[in-house]
Amino acid sequence: MITKKKENYPVSARFGQYLYRYGRYSEIPLVYDDLLRFTESMPYENPAGEETLWLTVMYPGEVRADLHKRLARIYVELKIGGDMSVAEHLIVERIDFGSFGNSHPFRIRVTNQFNGNSDYYYVKRSDASRIYGLELTHLLSPNRINYFGRGNTLIEAHIAGVPGDVFIRDHLSDPRLNAVRVAKEFVKFGVRSFVRLLGDMRSVNYVVNIIPDFEETQYRVRPIDFDQQCYEGKLKVYRAQFFEDNRPVDQLVRTHLNTPTILQYQKEERARMGRRAWPEINRLRGLLGVMKRDTLAPEEHVRSLALSLSEYHRMPAFAECRTMGEITSLQIRTMLDL
Repeated sequence: MITKKKENYPVSARFGQYLYRYGRYSEIPLVYDDLLRFTESMPYENPAGEETLWLTVMYPGEVRADLHKRLARIYVELKIGGDMSVAEHLIVERIDFGSFGNSHPFRIRVTNQFNGNSDYYYVKRSDASRIYGLELTHLLSPNRINYFGRGNTLIEAHIAGVPGDVFIRDHLSDPRLNAVRVAKEFVKFGVRSFVRLLGDMRSVNYVVNIIPDFEETQYRVRPIDFDQQCYEGKLKVYRAQFFEDNRPVDQLVRTHLNTPTILQYQKEERARMGRRAWPEINRLRGLLGVMKRDTLAPEEHVRSLALSLSEYHRMPAFAECRTMGEITSLQIRTMLDL
């Protein structure tokens, strides 16, 4: 479905003002370029001893000491609000680099020296598409998103969960799996992605939270990659069920849910998204107003998606949209009755 690497788009002055107003701007150290100064690397292996796409990177002594100090400060700002007096026991234990994807992320492992507990956050190259994706998820999804940025540096808190590809491989055939609830959640996840035009929800770009309840296990699917926010021109990119690696989940849905039930769950999720949007309606309108004026995709992508959604919704107004922001705004208003 996606044949070319996505372009990065700078944060415009208008968007920067929005981020500042709503607390998404922080006077953090600009560390991304300095993190690229690593001199050695080795493949990172997961706890099962399997190689991953990450590299653990090392720095010369003087560079490492300065970097670790600044990275610890960023973590404290992200999690504690900047009070270093209660964080002297936190150390940066490991830095991993991902050469994959559009944002070329660094994953920072921070450890509490008192109890050995570790947490993670990510340092990425700033990209307007990704930040719009983060902000729309924050406003419209069941979960809040913790992030902020400055200049070319974007900081994101870790989103915990079982990676989608691992969930499909290791959990989907588990006899204890509540297949109906999994199917229901994936239907709702598909709605959340499509309504706000978050694309490329392949199984490596979301995680599954498995939550024991008093009688039955609950499931929540959360996106972890936001680069493809209203960028591609193909409609199928925004519909998770059409990706090949999601086929087992799509089959699960077709096996355990009939059409009236699927339609019920889709309408239920749109209603919930609408209820989440109304308390934040001024902020959402402000975001979409800025988004309408930003360039977030090539013109041919805009034309293609506008025509596809015009046909899908049977609404000529989509074909008149000239930016991805206009398309996203009309899509949200149309599907959530805002």
